[in-house]
Amino acid sequence: MKILLDADVLIDVALARPNFVESSDRLLRQIESGAWEAGVAWHSLSNLSYLTGKKARGFIRDLGQFVEVPKAGMNEILVALNLPIKDFEDALQAAIALSFGASYVVSRNLRHYRKSPVPAISPREFLAKFSMATSPM
Repeated sequence: MKILLDADVLIDVALARPNFVESSDRLLRQIESGAWEAGVAWHSLSNLSYLTGKKARGFIRDLGQFVEVPKAGMNEILVALNLPIKDFEDALQAAIALSFGASYVVSRNLRHYRKSPVPAISPREFLAKFSMATSPM
């Protein structure tokens, strides 16, 4: 199964955000172990860098070992512009998830994806539904 990770999942891990880091980190560890194919939109990496500062480069380098950055261009932008999603950044995520063939966008901002052609699921819900192991790694 392919999934697209929203920027908030990455930021939760990079900044060790309380209440969110555990499930997001567990998800990344399972992706790294080969449980699922995962993609990250290129603009999520830019957002990650902006919000986390200097630590982003090493985090992105490590992430690049097991997460794909799907190709995106004008076609995905046009799809995003035509989606009934108010926030353009979220519409870009949905359009990239669609072209990547993702089954889900994994995000904490589920309400932003209510009208997405690719359903959104939180890291916690995704792990509960699809995780290989029930105990944290």
